Amino acid sequence: MPEEGLADAFGVTEEARAKINLALHVTGQRLDGYHLLDMLVTFAEHGDRLGFLPAQADAFTLSGRFGGALAEDGGTNLVLRARDLLRETVGALAFPVHIHLQKNLPIASGIGGGSADAAATLRGLMRLWGTRLPEDALAMLALKLGADVPMCMESRPLIARGIGEKIEPVPDLPAFAMVLANPLKGVSTPEVFRRLATKDNPALSLAPRVPNTADWLAAIDAARNDLEPPARELVAEISAISAMLQASGALLTRMSGSGATCFGIFATMTAAEDAAAALHDARPDWYFQATETVSGGM
Repeated sequence: MPEEGLADAFGVTEEARAKINLALHVTGQRLDGYHLLDMLVTFAEHGDRLGFLPAQADAFTLSGRFGGALAEDGGTNLVLRARDLLRETVGALAFPVHIHLQKNLPIASGIGGGSADAAATLRGLMRLWGTRLPEDALAMLALKLGADVPMCMESRPLIARGIGEKIEPVPDLPAFAMVLANPLKGVSTPEVFRRLATKDNPALSLAPRVPNTADWLAAIDAARNDLEPPARELVAEISAISAMLQASGALLTRMSGSGATCFGIFATMTAAEDAAAALHDARPDWYFQATETVSGGM
């Protein structure tokens, strides 16, 4: 279903923006096994889209480049879990709903697609059902769905600490022209963490705030993604795709999350679009998407 078709067919629509880990430092591990992280996160204009419509009975449909892969993977449950959890919370206000997910992002790719879909489901259904939750209650509900969902509820630049639940906005982070790149090969997040040699790495430090894009790029370049080395051991294509981004003129490249999506930051959107087109021509079987991230002052 084209994007304009989704807007025409459904009364309420929500963007589920791709979540980009500009930096990810693993700083420790809790007794329950959860890893402690420091992350600088931003969100891309490109992502999945969801539509919501009153219905006689609950329904869920899929479209988009990766809709078929999601259906085969059985990964639709996070949207449905978000619907069911919110319904339990708001009770009689929650009439049946048809939810349509336009799946434009690769699944299990380190850019928060499923978490962004869950967050967009919560936002869209609260609009459709005409209800609001207290901020603390909504944050707790989001966290039940996954550690990344509270961040995706914000969908704006932030620093996240702990397991992702301690969120601090970053209002001065600029927008970046970017290419997202993924070889469409899965990488196991548990296996990436298992291969991580050191789990008490130095924390993320960005203070004092840097004032302009060049300084931000230098600060991001001085940070790191501690999960990238073990992910490269598991999926050799991550090294190849990062090298392709660099050769295409990216000012900075890095893997996002636990992979396998990498990003390249470019000087302009024109440069990003040209690079994405050339990379797609070279490897049409891989995923390349030019986009712009949102600014902290959105």
